[in-house]
Amino acid sequence: MYRRAKVSCLLIVIIVISGCYTGTNTWASSSEPISLSGQWRFRLDPENAGIGEKWYSQELPKTITLPGSTAENGYGDDVSVRTKWTGRIIDKSWLTAAEYKKYREPGNVKVPFWLQPVKHYRGIAWYQRDIEIPSEWENKHITLFLERCHWETKVWLDNQLIGTRNSLSTPHRYEFGKVKAGRHRLTISVDNSVKINVGENAHSISDHTQSNWNGIVGRMELTAADSVRITDIQVYPNVAKKIAVVRMELGTESGNAARCKLTLTAESFNSKKKHRLQPVHSSVDSSGVIEIEYPMGKDVLLWDEFSPNLYRMKATIEGQSFFDSKTVTFGMREFKTKGTQFTINGRKTFLRGTLECCIFPKTGYPAMDVQKWTRIIKIAQAHGLNHLRFHSHCPPRAAFEAADRLGCYLQAEGPFWSKVGDSGKLDKYIYTECDRILKEYGNHPSFCLMAYGNEPDGMRKSNRGRFFGNLVNHWKNSDPRHLYTSASGWPIIPESNFHSTQKPRIHHWGHGLRCRINAKAPETTTDYRDFISKYEVPVVSHEIGQWSAYPNFEEIKKYTGVLKAKNFEIFRETLQENHMLDQAHDFLMASGKLQTLCYKEEIESSLRTPGFGGFQLLDLHDFPGQGTALVGVLDSFWESKGYVTAGEYSRFCNQTVPLAKMKKRIWTSDETFAAEIDIAHFGPKPLKNANPAWSITYEDGKTFASGKLSTVTIPVDNAVTLGRIEVPLAKVKNARKFVLTITVEDFSNDWDFWAYPVEVRTDVRSDVVVANRLDDKTVRVLNNGGKVLLMPAAGTVRGDRYGKIPPGFSSIFWNTAWTKRQAPHTLGVLCNPAHRALAEFPTEYHSNWQWWYLITKSQIMILNDFPVEVRPIVQVIDDWFTNRRLALVFETKVSGGKLIVCGIDLHSNLKKRPVARQLRHSLLSYMNSSAFDPDKNVSLNTIRSLLK
Repeated sequence: MYRRAKVSCLLIVIIVISGCYTGTNTWASSSEPISLSGQWRFRLDPENAGIGEKWYSQELPKTITLPGSTAENGYGDDVSVRTKWTGRIIDKSWLTAAEYKKYREPGNVKVPFWLQPVKHYRGIAWYQRDIEIPSEWENKHITLFLERCHWETKVWLDNQLIGTRNSLSTPHRYEFGKVKAGRHRLTISVDNSVKINVGENAHSISDHTQSNWNGIVGRMELTAADSVRITDIQVYPNVAKKIAVVRMELGTESGNAARCKLTLTAESFNSKKKHRLQPVHSSVDSSGVIEIEYPMGKDVLLWDEFSPNLYRMKATIEGQSFFDSKTVTFGMREFKTKGTQFTINGRKTFLRGTLECCIFPKTGYPAMDVQKWTRIIKIAQAHGLNHLRFHSHCPPRAAFEAADRLGCYLQAEGPFWSKVGDSGKLDKYIYTECDRILKEYGNHPSFCLMAYGNEPDGMRKSNRGRFFGNLVNHWKNSDPRHLYTSASGWPIIPESNFHSTQKPRIHHWGHGLRCRINAKAPETTTDYRDFISKYEVPVVSHEIGQWSAYPNFEEIKKYTGVLKAKNFEIFRETLQENHMLDQAHDFLMASGKLQTLCYKEEIESSLRTPGFGGFQLLDLHDFPGQGTALVGVLDSFWESKGYVTAGEYSRFCNQTVPLAKMKKRIWTSDETFAAEIDIAHFGPKPLKNANPAWSITYEDGKTFASGKLSTVTIPVDNAVTLGRIEVPLAKVKNARKFVLTITVEDFSNDWDFWAYPVEVRTDVRSDVVVANRLDDKTVRVLNNGGKVLLMPAAGTVRGDRYGKIPPGFSSIFWNTAWTKRQAPHTLGVLCNPAHRALAEFPTEYHSNWQWWYLITKSQIMILNDFPVEVRPIVQVIDDWFTNRRLALVFETKVSGGKLIVCGIDLHSNLKKRPVARQLRHSLLSYMNSSAFDPDKNVSLNTIRSLLK
């Protein structure tokens, strides 16, 4: 337990700690380590025969390069239908369905549910090499350091078993003690089979994301220290008192106490303003836990997202026959709560986060160097984020170091997505593993929040609450530097410092078309204040978004490592079989625009909620597992897919975001457009004397109206009201899309809305016949060379073996395989705005909010049996698992006549449906013109096949 020293210099607590768990930082040690990177001897042990046959006493026959994994070195089995995966497969159709038969054949195995390893191995692997202990190390304490192992290791030095380690989150350290100088045989077995049920879907072990790899990565080395040594340093900042309480553990070979001189020095190292502090000297007992208050001075530099100031503290101990030196990095920061909001050093902040699910396709395991993590965090920050949540895994030290330097708030988690609370082996492991995480990474100022893991299961709610209540209290008593919650997703318990819950978001699992974005007409006023008001601590919205885009098949060539995008290859081949491969890029771009639109409303709903703590996206980048969840605007490599830039995204996701609250997005020319203007501002200080400005422009950028709001000082908070805009729309003569833009200082945000004329012709002119059935009368018109607008009566459009296609506006939530075909099954529309049929209907090539009023009143038609040349005027992008040719509007010649078939209801209640009224007007205007001359022919029977 952490206790502050009440004296200005020193408090000694006598605890004998021989052979304790060693330090938590990248030490500057008194002896240079010996690297163990390079070639090792190797042998797979799928039958678990190695211990019984004493392989540790034999020379292993093959070779492997470490750091690395078996897959990286080409060891393991080819994937087949017999592969024993680590991860639940909800959609098991790959194992049985006829359409996947060719993908189950040897030599052509391709799985659709996650990225596919080149080689797969689950079991024990043996690693061995000779080491040379230098003569100057002979009387020193020697430690083996293995930064990240997957999973359980056993170590033998020569023929002696040293021990076993099983951490998924922290380094495996083995204390050799004194070792005779000369050559020794070092043997390590690594077992990645699941002996502790942390959850087969947990991202710490699952094939869904990083893969259940076998190996050792990161730093691998031997270190030597004197018999009395520093084994741990923890630094506890106290910003109010401007001190850092330093807690040190010293170890001795014998456990006997000895007096030594302790010196502590600290200085800043990454800020423009240098801050070097006076050293602290003391005489201490070498066997104990030592706590010292280190004065940080009146000019102490604080750490936060805007000024990530870091300090290095060096500790040295020196006695009659020993010397040791260690260096630790820390930041002076206090991440706390005030009511239902988070604070950083007393100032309110808002978590704008995304998940990091251990997705590293090239290696199959997390990046172990700071440079790669720096790249990831900078990309997240460029998109306006300030927070990463590590879903059911804890990243290596490099992630914390990069976040420290860049000012990113991290939520680490235990490696769990499992059942809990049976008081058995798993419960004990949860405590042990989470304690290891706190000790290993606790000094990092970026380590701000912690949870057990993800979405626990397996016990009655009362027992679950009791288990997590005890766990959270244990953490709070152990380490006050972080904020704790039970688990990501649930349960909400009174002990938590903050709550993680899926309640405040647009869509929930199983809601289908009942979710707000599909069931409620577009607006920008909904927030979650009623839900937030129920609690006294911050709420973080769990895994918001989950909106998918179509696969980017150009991405396949990026998979040059141990994981291949065979799932993408399946989807590409089925698209080709359905004669639409040439549209793949258009599907990506159009669905991506819709995905971005959904995320914008998702994020803004959170930002406009007063008192909200923050959100965690699922996700900024794609999730390659769980059926293939393409939920990111970035791909699995954190690279752009091309349909939205970081600059565009950060307009609605940033430290400062102007917000427009519109009761609707569709207006008519006899109305006055109105919007309430708010702002969410979580910058480093209030915006003094800000001058908000607004403009409404046409789609071509020309100004329709503009103005300024009152000058105001904007506090650090959200739901700050700036004013109201009202603009008459009487000047609107033709249907137009408008863009409202709000600018406050350097921050701008924008919203599309539409204005339609009150009166527009929707009656039939010339020889066009409007019909709702393909009856004898309609057929005669076509046989006589006439024109027909066929809008099938409700319920008359056929489905297929999956049933009728649900008419949802949003993109797919997660994917249809993992959600058991939860609606919607589609990814928005694709159309050509230049087509004459749409000449008087304002639209882009993709879905925008005005399409909500059409799609939700539609029947989606399946054109798989049509000639391949027929491309719809308004196409619907299908789920990548089925890749059907879908249409809302298409044209063709039939029996000598000209036909447009429209699955959208363009006839009922048109007085109150200006969008439908306008599209009907546009279609009829086209059909009454000479431009209406379809160039493709379809038989009457093919048209009939669409309808009941």
